[in-house]
Amino acid sequence: MCGARPAITLGDVAFLRSRAARVTGFALVALYLLWGPFAIAHSRATAQETLLALLVGVTTWGCAIWLLRSRAVSGYNVPPLLVTVVGAAAMQAMEPYTGLGFAFFAAIAAPHRVRLRAAVPLTALLLAALPLVSYLTGFDMAAAWGMTAGMAYTVVFSFLIWHVSTTKRQAVEVAEARAGEAVLQERARLAREVHDILAHAQSAQIVHLEGARVLLRTGADPALALDRVERAVHLARVGLEETRRALDTLRGRDLPLPERLERLAAEFRATTGASCVLSVDSGAAGLSAEAKLAVARTAQEALTNVRKHAPGAPAEVSLRLLGRWCELEIRDGGAPAARLPGPGLSDTGSPPGNGPALSNGSAQQGNGIGHTADWLHPSGSDDTCSSGDADIGGVRDGVGEGAAEPGGRMAAGSGAGYGLIGMRERAELIGGSLTAGADDGGFAVVLRVPA
Repeated sequence: MCGARPAITLGDVAFLRSRAARVTGFALVALYLLWGPFAIAHSRATAQETLLALLVGVTTWGCAIWLLRSRAVSGYNVPPLLVTVVGAAAMQAMEPYTGLGFAFFAAIAAPHRVRLRAAVPLTALLLAALPLVSYLTGFDMAAAWGMTAGMAYTVVFSFLIWHVSTTKRQAVEVAEARAGEAVLQERARLAREVHDILAHAQSAQIVHLEGARVLLRTGADPALALDRVERAVHLARVGLEETRRALDTLRGRDLPLPERLERLAAEFRATTGASCVLSVDSGAAGLSAEAKLAVARTAQEALTNVRKHAPGAPAEVSLRLLGRWCELEIRDGGAPAARLPGPGLSDTGSPPGNGPALSNGSAQQGNGIGHTADWLHPSGSDDTCSSGDADIGGVRDGVGEGAAEPGGRMAAGSGAGYGLIGMRERAELIGGSLTAGADDGGFAVVLRVPA
């Protein structure tokens, strides 16, 4: 049994969309409209009446041709349309039925050639003129009312076509705008991913490799330089792994959110030796892709901040559903003795050394390797690649923002650091929010995203 044949639309007929079709249609309409003026001229008894009829008919015909050739809504089309309406009524007064062609043409063209505020009164004038002229000239009123009813149906039909075409055009414009906005959002998302991963990892590698170069140039212990090289290699590997994860996310093949959080917790335990308690509600796996990415990146950034500013402190990560919201909370227990590095310790607890420390790329004498924020990489931990371009502490290229709490952290309302800004931007882009600040001797980061 044969399937149903698809309906053939005007768009499927190539001829109807060709220039030849437009020229043919134009010629047929022009010839049809010429019948009225010549019919009036032929029925006139005197030469003066014939010339007057031709003047009215040809003028009306010329204005109709102007409207036919115009392909846009413009204020310049109002006078020709008005002349066409008046000319149709005048021809109807001279000879019955001769102005009907122009009247129907004006009714169809009005909404497509002038703005609505001009089309409505002009078509109303047309509908009122036909029966009035018929009554004044003694024309059969039954026939006149029939023509007026037909004209009214034509006007309604024409305005419906105008409404449909306008709605379709606006829908296309809205779709194009949304498509463009989606492209921009995707580009911004890719830019954030590249910046959060590659720029962070590479900047950290540059700092360590530059440190190794300075150490070797100044004749320091080669073991210290080797340590910096090994840190750079580790960062390169972690950055590569993060790049692969980002690509899997973009391809829709990323790890489920609970597994990803468990991996971050396991990395935290392995790196710091401290505990990291993870609790995840079962319904949290149904978040959108953007919400999952924001949760994962925020957890990664916050745990990196704990490693840097509270080494040895235990952490708690909880993801729970609260009605229409999903809340992620990362909290550390605080490590007051380790918050402020003592003599011979770097901000990450690096062992003391006697070699030169580095600040802004220049060699300085110090008690330990990497004692300053500039020696550490510009953002996050120097051992692990975090997702943001800076830690919550607001240190980037040795420059902080806001008032720091003990341990280098930023107060919640102090104009947070670049990493906190990045996390907050991620949350706000999907309609969420992020708060961070000291809490019970530790530090807490709370992210809320739509569930």
